[in-house]
Amino acid sequence: MTYRILVLDPIAQEGFDLLNAEPGFEYEVRTGLKGEELRKSLNEFDGAIVRSGVKITAESLEGNKRLRAIVRAGVGTDNIDKNAATRLGIVVMNTPAGNTLSTAEHTFALMLALSRSVAPAYQSLIEGRWDRKSFMGTQLADKSLGVIGMGRIGREVALRALAFGMRVIAFDPFLSDEQAVKLGIEKVNTVQDILPKVDYLTVHTPLTDETKYIVNRKQLHLLKKGIRLVNCARGGIYEEAALVEGLQQGIIAGVALDVFEEEPCSKSPLFGMPGVVCTPHLGASTEEAQTQVAIEGIQLLINFFKTGEIRHAVNVAALDPKTLESLRGNLDAAYRLGLLMAQWHEGSISSCQLNYRGEVADKDTKLLTAAFCAGLLERAMSEDVNIINAEMLLRERGIELTENRNRDLGAFTSSISAEVYGSGQRLKAGVTVFGNNMPRLISVDDYRLEAYLDGHMLFFTHTDVPGIIGRVGTVFGQHQVNIGQMSVGRASHQPGGHAIGVLNLDGVPPKIALEQLLAIQSIEKVQLIELPGLGALPAWLQN
Repeated sequence: MTYRILVLDPIAQEGFDLLNAEPGFEYEVRTGLKGEELRKSLNEFDGAIVRSGVKITAESLEGNKRLRAIVRAGVGTDNIDKNAATRLGIVVMNTPAGNTLSTAEHTFALMLALSRSVAPAYQSLIEGRWDRKSFMGTQLADKSLGVIGMGRIGREVALRALAFGMRVIAFDPFLSDEQAVKLGIEKVNTVQDILPKVDYLTVHTPLTDETKYIVNRKQLHLLKKGIRLVNCARGGIYEEAALVEGLQQGIIAGVALDVFEEEPCSKSPLFGMPGVVCTPHLGASTEEAQTQVAIEGIQLLINFFKTGEIRHAVNVAALDPKTLESLRGNLDAAYRLGLLMAQWHEGSISSCQLNYRGEVADKDTKLLTAAFCAGLLERAMSEDVNIINAEMLLRERGIELTENRNRDLGAFTSSISAEVYGSGQRLKAGVTVFGNNMPRLISVDDYRLEAYLDGHMLFFTHTDVPGIIGRVGTVFGQHQVNIGQMSVGRASHQPGGHAIGVLNLDGVPPKIALEQLLAIQSIEKVQLIELPGLGALPAWLQN
């Protein structure tokens, strides 16, 4: 099979070299696309790589049946509609490490440029003036730097600040006290705590509802007088109008921006103001960074299509080949459990609960839950369902989803059970995996049993009395339907109560055979369940 890759923005030659050297891949470069032209192009390819020039919107993904992966050669994915991609089962990945050092260095370049008035001093020389007195600077040593966001870039900035003799104060909701001590920095609990304490402030977070306008007009009074603010992350984290006001009031001594709310940005009230230095989104614009993000981005696509590996995804859990292989049996079992429950539960579903017990509770249960959701929805959806979009599609339909994990071993080393509620029903079923890849059904409601989980499965509940199994066999014999496997289970240890039979049939029984089974006294319910054949895997699990 040949995978087609669409290159939507210019990338370094090293990325193309990787694609040229990899058999089974071909690519086309189509830059500057938008609107209908972009939508049609995305429908022609299996994967796409983009930088920041092209915006992949919900409209450009509408109706896409082919695209499986989008890679952003860089960190921010604001130019990709991740919800739309997820809904279509498209994994979105980025390259967070590729431009880490370049962006951290650019942050420091802007801090130094602010501190020593580099840009206006050079401009004075261009204008023929030798004016040393007008450009008195300030040193970084012994100053305090606030860092909001202690991811890869934030940490590199903090390390460089410490090397400059600065005191670093950081806010990050995922920064532990132990990590802060190890890094030699001070940790605060809120953004508001950091603002009055620092001489310099830099932000290294994505743009989200929580980070938009971290510094705004209402917070100007919290800032330490004479503060200098730097942003090499995403435009909109600082409110630009508030920066103008802060400069005019003398609260803010300097502003350095590499990113803007609207890009490209050639006009801003900040441009030309004293104490301001701006660059046109150059944080990752080094030869080394562009080479690295191109190599990383293309390698992400190659690995995804060759092995199923998912790394640096922003809309699904990471999945490497080793993890995929170790989970394959459980993913298949969870998927089949979802298919079974969708057919066994005949009404509408309002909520689902997944229970993981034993060794599987220490696995990546989020992926297993996604596999269950994919099975549960597959027969009800016109669009493709996979582990990327299944959980979102389920929740969009108002179905509540919960997980429980119990590491204590039960009757099996590992087991997965599901409880489905809705239409006045509560149904349960449990599965396990024998060996590495043999899924087995181990319970249905209160019935304990052990049945093969594949092919044409006939479930029938009945009163536990003699003769039922023989009469069922007779009906299928009359209609030339062979029974490949059979399992029975009771709701209790005592005979005479309720029981269940599960048959694996070699063919689909005719409707009249099912009617004859229901006519047998003591049989209460008959349900044909269709599952994939033995060893058959869904497309998203076949890599």
